[in-house]
Amino acid sequence: MQKSLHIDPEKCTGCLQCEMACSYENEGVFNPSKSRIKVFTFHDEGRFVPYTCTQCDEAWCMQACPVDAIVLNFVTGAKYILNDRCVGCKVCTIACPFGTVNYNTSTGKVIKCDLCGGDPKCAEACPTGAITYIDANATGLERMRMWAAKTDTQASTHA
Repeated sequence: MQKSLHIDPEKCTGCLQCEMACSYENEGVFNPSKSRIKVFTFHDEGRFVPYTCTQCDEAWCMQACPVDAIVLNFVTGAKYILNDRCVGCKVCTIACPFGTVNYNTSTGKVIKCDLCGGDPKCAEACPTGAITYIDANATGLERMRMWAAKTDTQASTHA
């Protein structure tokens, strides 16, 4: 059974524990700027939305890489960067429609979520359960549509 990250923005408090856990796991420092997951703040609405690589089935980042430095982990389903192959050209950062592949200036390579090898630290660190690691069949487009519809409904009732 393949698993994936599930993000429930309603439960996010903006504590940034996910960013801290990610940066520590991957870079050895507590520094949100080095995290592969980001929490977007909607100040006017008072909402926070964590976002990271969705491990797309047709990963444009992987297809765009001219040196095949992004490969599939068949066990976790994650697309991850082979650092020894990455030349830092940033083509994958342009190809990603969600902006979740980023350039690391200190290494000259790109970084993206690799699901921590099947044990995502962001989900482990989230105190409210806004980020969970669940059966991949329980996530997807329909859940996003439900969230979008719910958000639209709430926005129109507060207007």
